[in-house]
Amino acid sequence: MVKAIRVHETGGPEVMRLEDVEAGMPGAGEALIRHTAIGLNYIDTYFRSGLYPAPAGLPFTPGNEGAGEVLAVGKGVTHIAAGDRVAYAGPLGSYAEERVIAADRLVKIPEGVDDRTAAAMMLKGMTARYLLRETYRITDKTVLLFHAAAGGVGLIAGQWAASLGATVIGTVGSEEKARLAKENGYTHVINYRTENFVERVREITGGKLCDVVYDSVGKDTYPGSLDCLRPLGTWVSFGQSSGPITDFNLAMLSAKGSLFATRPTLFTYVAAREALEETANDLFDVVARGVVKIAVNQEYALSDAVQAHKDLEGRKTTGGTVLIP
Repeated sequence: MVKAIRVHETGGPEVMRLEDVEAGMPGAGEALIRHTAIGLNYIDTYFRSGLYPAPAGLPFTPGNEGAGEVLAVGKGVTHIAAGDRVAYAGPLGSYAEERVIAADRLVKIPEGVDDRTAAAMMLKGMTARYLLRETYRITDKTVLLFHAAAGGVGLIAGQWAASLGATVIGTVGSEEKARLAKENGYTHVINYRTENFVERVREITGGKLCDVVYDSVGKDTYPGSLDCLRPLGTWVSFGQSSGPITDFNLAMLSAKGSLFATRPTLFTYVAAREALEETANDLFDVVARGVVKIAVNQEYALSDAVQAHKDLEGRKTTGGTVLIP
């Protein structure tokens, strides 16, 4: 038996319970891994609260990201072996000491990257990669706005976009977070608690506005995000930390300048093994070269997952956070 967080009914952080479970043995195409570190992400709260339904229903183990050691592999698995250090982003079930997982979701952690860093960067870092390199391809001519600039994805995206030569504007909720964003690639930082971010974007860009807005906040930044875009600009809604957008009007896109809108998710972009390897290798490369530094700013025991979720939803965290089994 191993320890795992289980959710028997959706709701607030208190619905998570630490329980004994059977990890099981890997079948064909699977691997058994022992976690050394587990990534905490805002998407975890969506599954816990019921905003996103767990694919296999209730009860379930939350968590979409982890790193650890391969203990055993099933039939047909050749790209990893027992003893390898591996990391992954998805599928659900990482809040556990051990788990069985589809082996094709695992990538080897290269030398020079420790397990805590790998666990904290896979989902956030690969998200930043697809946002900046595929959903909207950033160049040195791009002017972009990134909400939640001091969050886990935001800090990685700021550094990565700056390395590509973009003008990077970010929004934050405190002066402390503003300083953090400026240290991580943001050319301009807006404190949305004291400033109107739409007006400030107009001032910063001289009225030209942004090519793309990356928005993981949702309700609180809509429709303001659209007002920050130039004609033919792109609004990338990839999260909803303040709540879902319930009144989206497609006609608003034409009224505000023939805008493009998309609601992407990482798991679509890395569904194919080849795409996963390419995305992960790009991330490992920029981290290994020092272009992107991964800040693991909070660490909790797995048994303290309830408090970790409270702090995450209370916007008390910055950068990456890991749970330690």
